[in-house]
Amino acid sequence: MSNESDLYSIQVGPNDLCFDKNEFIKKSFSADDFLKSHRKKANLETLRDDLGVYLKVLRSAMIELINKDYADFVNLSSNLIGLDKAINGIQVPLGQLREEVLQVKLSLEEAMGDLSSLLEQRRELRAKKRSLQSLTHVHSSLNKLRELLKLHSEDKPILPANLVERAASEYNQLQFNISKCQQHLDTAHKQVRILYENIYITYLHFIILQSNTLAQLQAEKILSLLTSSLNVMFLESVRSNNSDVIARCLRIYVSLDKAADVEALFRKEVVAPVLRDVISEDSLNSDPRGVQGVYSRVLAFLETHMKELLELTTQSDRQVSKLIPKVQGFNFLVNSYWPEVEHRLETDLSSIFAPGNPEMFYQTYCETVKLLRQLERHCRTQAGAKVLRNHPQYIAFLHHWNLPVYFQIRQEIGGSLEATLSQGIMKSLAERPSEFWKLSLQIIARYCTWIEEAWEEKWPSESSPSTNGTNLPPSEGTQSDRLLFLVYLHADIESFADKLKHFPAMTSTRLDDSIEESKQQLLSRLPIVTQFILGEVSNQSLSQLRQVNDIPRLFRRTNRDIPTKPCLYVAAILAPPLSFHKAYREVVGAAQLQRWLTLIFSAITQQFYSSVNDVLTSVQKTEESLRRLKKVRDRLSATTPSEGKGLGDDDKIRQQLVLDVQSFCEGVESVDVKKDDVDKLLELLNLVEAARSKSDLPKL
Repeated sequence: MSNESDLYSIQVGPNDLCFDKNEFIKKSFSADDFLKSHRKKANLETLRDDLGVYLKVLRSAMIELINKDYADFVNLSSNLIGLDKAINGIQVPLGQLREEVLQVKLSLEEAMGDLSSLLEQRRELRAKKRSLQSLTHVHSSLNKLRELLKLHSEDKPILPANLVERAASEYNQLQFNISKCQQHLDTAHKQVRILYENIYITYLHFIILQSNTLAQLQAEKILSLLTSSLNVMFLESVRSNNSDVIARCLRIYVSLDKAADVEALFRKEVVAPVLRDVISEDSLNSDPRGVQGVYSRVLAFLETHMKELLELTTQSDRQVSKLIPKVQGFNFLVNSYWPEVEHRLETDLSSIFAPGNPEMFYQTYCETVKLLRQLERHCRTQAGAKVLRNHPQYIAFLHHWNLPVYFQIRQEIGGSLEATLSQGIMKSLAERPSEFWKLSLQIIARYCTWIEEAWEEKWPSESSPSTNGTNLPPSEGTQSDRLLFLVYLHADIESFADKLKHFPAMTSTRLDDSIEESKQQLLSRLPIVTQFILGEVSNQSLSQLRQVNDIPRLFRRTNRDIPTKPCLYVAAILAPPLSFHKAYREVVGAAQLQRWLTLIFSAITQQFYSSVNDVLTSVQKTEESLRRLKKVRDRLSATTPSEGKGLGDDDKIRQQLVLDVQSFCEGVESVDVKKDDVDKLLELLNLVEAARSKSDLPKL
């Protein structure tokens, strides 16, 4: 909002104020926003003084305004005398004017309605006139088609290509004109009985209906004759590989919207008779190459019978002839050739889908995959191959191959062989351990090196309860991936070292010493892994201890009740160790987990002790300062010091700390960790108990 449109005019005040005077008269002024924006610019005393100065400016401005327009303020009531009579005097003329305006409005609406009705009648007459003109064109087209196709003769000769093309063009014009007059002809048919009183219109509609019916019947007869002649010409041109005639026929089919019909015709008359003999059980058994020979003859059909057709209808870089462009709208490979191939394979050569003989099934499946890849290459474009893959029969064809049964049979055969081989290898290795002694030592050394690299690897930062804006304890799923890795790494090292104890005894003492040295090298990594584990868990809890310093602010001058339950940060502190205990008690041993938890709670307690000690020290200093100040005030006022009523804020703070520490101790003991084993925990308890004993707090 701009300042020019947002402000009102006001008297100018002092320029040394700590705020902008124009902010008070903005339409979007908010007292809360004003205080937030000026809280850091000046202290509250300065802001109060400046507001007082500006209040005086506003009062003086108001007084000047009243003095300037004093006469208007005094005469305000006298100027309103007689105003009601003047208002009543103009009501009657205004009512008459309103009636006249309404009459004019009604007259205009009536005239507009009559005009709209006449315009609608004129539009209907023009539409009917156009329908009659279209009907005239229909009869003209029918006469031309009769002459072209010789419908009056009883014999039906096969028409030449140029004549068929002319007839198709004229037929399209006929269909266009019929569609233009069809709507009004249907409307006329419905209104014949309604308009019976007008003999001329009724007779005209009857003539139009009769003409339309005859036109439709003759159009169907023309289309049948035209299609039959076109089909014969197309099949002859395909068999003779005449590209010019094929292209002309395809363009005629497109103009007649018969692309799907010609694809079905090609499948029925050309593809099906040839593939019926190629794809069969007899053909498979008689071919020395088996299914490979059958598939090669299936692919050969594309070169012998469909080469010219595919060149004309499939997009590619090669051109059949510069004079014959590509004909769009056809896909004979996907819609004519492939459905027939899939149908013949499914019905006449179903033995290829049987997985009973794994070797034969594997060979047949591989040859079938090669066939499909060859068909995709004949599509010549990625879009064409995608259309083939999305064809319903292509998807159904892939589902016919029972691959799970094949893999099960293979697994039964190969599983026994693998089991036999593995048993023999393990038996031999157990008898020849000395041959792999150096390899074993290298594996242990490499594993130790990998452990060092693993704990130095940088892991992506993960959200913790201290950074997600909430004090609620984390859920079980918030354990980091790094912690999970470290725990399992510790367990793996212990398991690996334990297995080395059972290494077969060697005759040479030097070999025993070398394996023991490798074992100690491996075990030396355990303390470092333990440090990383403790750090991962304790860091999640230590970040919550900052909330201990916020406890005084919860009770200072807030008039809160005496605390009876611990703060939420205690649960947040205990959540990581407790979740760690619950998640990994099945992974590591109970004794090891107990040692880890003791060290984790010790690290947390040391920081907890430091934070609580700082808070109690600060509370004590504040309490002593307030006590001295109170004594000075009582001495100056010469009054007797009154006894405090109830618990003070400092006592409530101590009470809250006692509850928090006791709740923390209960959480430690809930995982079977003794308080005596945790560093600084007993000192922490004694610290808060001592602070409570100095105050008037009752024991819990």
